[in-house]
Amino acid sequence: MKLSRCAVALMLSCAVATIAGGQTPAVNPDGKVLQDFTTRVKAYVDLQRKLERESPPPKSTKDPAQIKGAQDALAARIRQARATARQGDIFTPEITAHFRKLLHPEAKGPDARETKSMVRDEAPAAVTLKVNAAYPENQPLPTVPPNLLAALPRLPESLEFRFVNNDLILRDVHANLIVDYIPKAI
Repeated sequence: MKLSRCAVALMLSCAVATIAGGQTPAVNPDGKVLQDFTTRVKAYVDLQRKLERESPPPKSTKDPAQIKGAQDALAARIRQARATARQGDIFTPEITAHFRKLLHPEAKGPDARETKSMVRDEAPAAVTLKVNAAYPENQPLPTVPPNLLAALPRLPESLEFRFVNNDLILRDVHANLIVDYIPKAI
């Protein structure tokens, strides 16, 4: 059914009048929390991209030292730009509670034992979680079990979720930084 412009305008004005009349549209609280997370992630990625553009482009190389140098330089610029960053800046208390709720069925359901075993098997020995800290190169970078990853929102390719024991971290792939973390996520 094709609507005329007048019909669409009338419908929109009725909707605005209804909202203005004191009735607020229903908002899905989970959707609001996920939108907040998406907004916070986007702000971080925008900063990351801006800082990457401002730095001299890395020479095409396979030399690990040069690659590491470019990664460290980006990490230093991000740390400087986020000097006041703290745990909870991205994973707010509301987002943390929602993520725990998303992960709970996988951590307590019928496949929980296998899931936790996968997380434990790849767990690094000792990683101190600190926002803006580099993820230690001498520690394994555990994969996230597929069922846990499927429960979480998708991330831009420059960020990833990882588990360090029971803690969920948000890691900057380009700068090898811990962006934020959720203690005892599972």
